Amino acid sequence: MLFSDIDTSWLKKYEQWLIGCKCTEITISFVFRTLRSAYNKAIAARCVSKSSYPFNEYKVSKFDLSTSKRAISKDAIKKVMAVDLSMEKFYTQFSRDIFIFSYLCGGINFTDICSLKLSNLIDNKLMYIRKKTKKKISTPLSNEALQIVLRYATGKVRASDYIFPILDEAIHKTELQRCNRIHKILGKVNPALKEVAKLAGINANLTTYVARHSFATVLKNSGVNIALISETLGHSDVATTQIYLDSFENSQIDEAMKNLL
Repeated sequence: MLFSDIDTSWLKKYEQWLIGCKCTEITISFVFRTLRSAYNKAIAARCVSKSSYPFNEYKVSKFDLSTSKRAISKDAIKKVMAVDLSMEKFYTQFSRDIFIFSYLCGGINFTDICSLKLSNLIDNKLMYIRKKTKKKISTPLSNEALQIVLRYATGKVRASDYIFPILDEAIHKTELQRCNRIHKILGKVNPALKEVAKLAGINANLTTYVARHSFATVLKNSGVNIALISETLGHSDVATTQIYLDSFENSQIDEAMKNLL
């Protein structure tokens, strides 16, 4: 279809179609912002006239971008950790390990977990550069987190070896291959976490992102400085938190992480 075919009427119909697909407003907003960006590039490349631009009338800013609460309590986290999964399938066990590892390691997101290598383990700390923000992250490895690492890293000796069995250097050589593989495994992990929640007896829609939210919420409820939490997470609101980042010592972060369990 042509860019000039995309008018206000078409956008409204597309919005209704996305709603019918049960997309959230955040997802719909993302889709329309991406489309708007492509349209702006088309105008800049003189593929379509400015007079056809539909986003002057159709406002993408109308969508509600607030998110529902995703965090679970410390007690619920402990139930997830304690539930016996020894007789369950691999992905049920693996998904619980990934969830708990994320929670205990500063809310590290799934993409960054997939990319972790033995070289990221330094002096009993997990040190890596967050893919999204390119920010350096350093977080202490608790005994529980270390046990998870050992479960998957035992037998691996090269610093370039991936810790978790997700990416393979011999197979996933390009960025696209790595991205597709991560997306595929996430599509197995999140459904498996639903089963983990049932087995643990908690009423929650567990996903890898819930671990990140829970990490931040548990520390906040424990009285930890929000700016310190932001540093460990690599908050999206970098402009607000950047002022505080350089003032925190690693010892402060280490002490804050003791509130997780």
